Amino acid sequence: MSDLIQSKITIKPSDRFAVVSHDAGGAEILSSYVRRHALNPIYVIEGPARKVFERKIGSIEVVPIQQAIDQTPLLLCGTSWQSDLEFDALVLARSMGKYTVSFLDHWVNYRERFTRNGETFLPDQIWAGDPTAKVMADKLFSGHSVFLEENPYFLDMLDELGLAENVLQKEGELSVLYICEPISEHAKLRYGNERYWGYVEEEALRYFLSKISVLGGMVKSVRIRPHPSEGPNKYNWALSELSLPIEIGGEDTLLSEIAMSNVIVGCESMAMVIGLLAKKRVVSCIPPGGRECVLPHLGIERLQKLVSNFS
Repeated sequence: MSDLIQSKITIKPSDRFAVVSHDAGGAEILSSYVRRHALNPIYVIEGPARKVFERKIGSIEVVPIQQAIDQTPLLLCGTSWQSDLEFDALVLARSMGKYTVSFLDHWVNYRERFTRNGETFLPDQIWAGDPTAKVMADKLFSGHSVFLEENPYFLDMLDELGLAENVLQKEGELSVLYICEPISEHAKLRYGNERYWGYVEEEALRYFLSKISVLGGMVKSVRIRPHPSEGPNKYNWALSELSLPIEIGGEDTLLSEIAMSNVIVGCESMAMVIGLLAKKRVVSCIPPGGRECVLPHLGIERLQKLVSNFS
């Protein structure tokens, strides 16, 4: 089938296809794509993706991979680091002559998303959600079919930001939203070393909180938002360990918590890019010894540089 399709496919409401998703980041994009185009796929959904789809789509019926592939000619997949779900779906679908598309949801580790046990397995088409992502994917997958498909999750966020009411902040006050990422879990799962990138998530949070004064202004609040794949109590240690006005977030939507804040802090989460869309100050707090933040967006400040300038 891949030999017959040379241009970017278009999925219509009447088309029969399956959506395969596990991680929250990819689920945000795929669920927005389904909703914005009024599509009616067969769902192969596991892990954190289930809550994302049900929040946007409502109740969904989930089927096993084999059943979905038997019933449809096309798979639209996310790309997971927590699971082999999408990779296994790609391998099985291609072996059965079905067409496959993967929608990238970030700007990091593209090749690793399609590699398991040393084997790289690419879909028929790769969709990138912005020009920067497409350039990166074109370089990594030279000669492969990479197409630009405007990020539907970002389009949703822009629509909602137009309706969102930002909480007014007093001049000089800092209301910080800290976006967590399970960095050590990702590194250990993929590379067998939780410190593969030179740091773990607890170190990044402690580094930020210890250097928060370099942001300037009085700290009114610090809301720590766990990643959807993390337990809600993972960062409770920060409540008693540090004498700062800290609270644990995650009960409200990401957009609501961004609207309540004027500074968004994280390592290299996609949520930081949402912060830029919301015209918030965004800071990457990767600590010394960690790799450089790979997000390509120029508006993101580096905490290490702020610390150096403050000294």
